[in-house]
Amino acid sequence: MNANDLFRAIGGVEESLVCAAMEERVAPPVKKWLPIALCAVFAGAAVCTGALWWTRSTIQTEHSRPSTAAVTSSEVSTQSAEEVKLPLLEIPDSVSDGMGFEGYMAYDISELVSANPWTEEMELSTLPVFRNPITYTTKHHILTGADFDKMRAFLLEIASRLGLDEDSLTITDNAPDEEEIQKSKEKMEIAGTSVPDEYYAPTILIGKANGIQIEVDAFLTADISFEPAVSLPDSLEFSHYASYEQISAVAEYLLETYPALIGAQNPQTNISGGEYDLYRQQKYSISFFDASGTDTYRILHYNFNETAFYCDDDGKLFLARVHYPDLSDKIGDYPIISVEEAEKLLESCNYITSVPYEMPGSEYIKKAELIYRTGTQESYYMPYYRFYVELPEEENEDGMKTYGAYYVPAVSGEYLANMPVWDGSFH
Repeated sequence: MNANDLFRAIGGVEESLVCAAMEERVAPPVKKWLPIALCAVFAGAAVCTGALWWTRSTIQTEHSRPSTAAVTSSEVSTQSAEEVKLPLLEIPDSVSDGMGFEGYMAYDISELVSANPWTEEMELSTLPVFRNPITYTTKHHILTGADFDKMRAFLLEIASRLGLDEDSLTITDNAPDEEEIQKSKEKMEIAGTSVPDEYYAPTILIGKANGIQIEVDAFLTADISFEPAVSLPDSLEFSHYASYEQISAVAEYLLETYPALIGAQNPQTNISGGEYDLYRQQKYSISFFDASGTDTYRILHYNFNETAFYCDDDGKLFLARVHYPDLSDKIGDYPIISVEEAEKLLESCNYITSVPYEMPGSEYIKKAELIYRTGTQESYYMPYYRFYVELPEEENEDGMKTYGAYYVPAVSGEYLANMPVWDGSFH
C-alpha cells in the first residue's frame, strides 16, 4: 500500500464516509478577534482597534494530478432521522479560541464578502454532524487523539501534489529532545510543579525537501512553507492590503499555477474578508474549495476543505495551507431549522457569542449565513447560523461599524442537550 492508498483508506476525508459528507475551515475563514480592552478605551471614538487575534495557528508545483476526493451520489446516506436514533448534541459553553471577541469592522455589511455556497433558497432538511477526534485533557491541556498514520499519509499526499518524491523527504516531528525535556522539568521543579510525560509528546510532523517544508498538525492541516518565497509576475499585486480586484487577479494566477496542490475537481475561488483594521486598511484572503456535487457537498467542502495562499511583507508567496480534517466519525444526518427560525431564537437570546453585548435587537441584524464551527475546542463539527449584528456600542464618528458574530445552532432543538441561552457574561 503506497501513501496515496493509505490516504484514501484512512485520510482526513475518506470519501465513502465523507460524503456521507463531502469531497475536499477552514476554518471556514479564520475568525478575527477584536480586543475588548482597547474597544472599551476607544468606545465611541474613531479608532477602535482592528488588531487581530487568530484562532489556531494563522498567517498570512505545477504537476497536475486528479483530486484525491472523488465522490458519487451513490455514496450519500439516505437514512432519515427517524430511521436512525440520533444522540443529543451538547453546545459548548465557550466560543472563544482567543482573546477579545469576534467582530468585523466595516462601513457597511456589503463590504464583508465570501464565496459561501449556502443560500436561503437551498432546500436542506438535514446536514451531517461529525465528532472531532481531537480533545484536550483538562488539567494540562494536553492534546489527545492525534493519528500519526493519517498525519504521515496526508504529509506524503501533499508532497506528491507538489511533485516531491517520498524518498527525497526528511520527516521529523516537533517533540523536544531529551536535553530540552530535562531543562523544562528542572524549571518546573524549581517552580514547584510538574507535568506528565505526555506533555512532551509530538503533535506535528514535518517534512522537508527542495526548499519546501510541510508541517501537518493533529487536525490534518498542512502548512507548506516556501524557502525562498516565490515571486509572482510583476503585473500582480499580492500584498496584505491589495484591493479586491488585485487579489482576484492573483487568485486567477494561483489557480492556473497550482492546480494539483488545490486538488479540486471543480475549484471555486473564495475571496473572503473585506474588514478594516485600526488604520482603515481593508484586507482580503485567497482560498479555493471544490464546488462539485450537491448543495450539501459544496457546504462541506467550503467549511472543511480549502487551500489558502499567503503573502509575505515583500509581496511574495511564502505559505500555502491545506485543510483536510478527519471527518470519519460521522454521528448522523441531523434535521436543521430554517434561518427564519434561527432568527427567532436569536431574538430570544438562544445563542452563543464571544461578543460582550447582548444582541441589541432585530433591526441590527444585517446578515446571516450557515457555517460549520471548526475551532480546536469544538467537540462536534455541527452547523450553525452565524448572524452579523451591528453593535451600536462600537460605532465610530467616521461611520465605521463593528459587526459582532452571534451563533445559533442550525440543528433542530429536539436534538440538543442544552439549547444555549445568553446569560450576559463574556465567553
